[in-house]
Amino acid sequence: MNLKQLAAEKAVEYVKDGMRIGLGTGSTAYWAIKKLGERVKEGLSVQAVATSKASEKLALEQGIPLIPFDRIDGLDLTIDGADELDRGLHLIKGGGGALLREKIVAYHSKELIIIADESKLVDKLGSFPLPVEIVPFANEWTMASLQEMGAKPMLRTEDEHIYVTDNGNYIADCRFGVIENPKELHQTLLALPGVVDNGLFLGLAARAVIGHSDGTVTVIEP
Repeated sequence: MNLKQLAAEKAVEYVKDGMRIGLGTGSTAYWAIKKLGERVKEGLSVQAVATSKASEKLALEQGIPLIPFDRIDGLDLTIDGADELDRGLHLIKGGGGALLREKIVAYHSKELIIIADESKLVDKLGSFPLPVEIVPFANEWTMASLQEMGAKPMLRTEDEHIYVTDNGNYIADCRFGVIENPKELHQTLLALPGVVDNGLFLGLAARAVIGHSDGTVTVIEP
């Protein structure tokens, strides 16, 4: 059994009739969108928004009704993956390149449920490089500033070209080592001109659904 699929299908059980749902981005969120599509075909009534063009396309293929952002003022529930999480539900996200949109949608949701396989659960964040979304203008200076902060930043590429987010920005994948104080790092990064946002999601997740290799699923709450 695919552990991501196991966790995703469990998380979709939290979706109730009439809810407004945020759809995450990435390989784990993919399974949640597929399962939600199945439930919609069975008669579940929901309205959804997507955090990326890829998730929007998948949702439409699965028959999930999407609603424009100007038609709603918030969401009941968002289901999304994480690249790394600790037991306090501090997250690193952005491996799929949609961290800014994911953070906006998570912030405006009554509840954020994170789905992950057991390998993503860590004692302290930092093994996964922290994605930092930066503007293309003078990006060389922003990269230098990140390096001065103690990071080892790498500009993300795709097919030998610089990766561009759905917002037209670049992503610097930053290795900081073990992140002892995520809140402090988050604030320091936000204060740096040229940085749009970063992949630290703090105080946003209500629960995490974790798929384990023995076929079980556990739910973590902070």
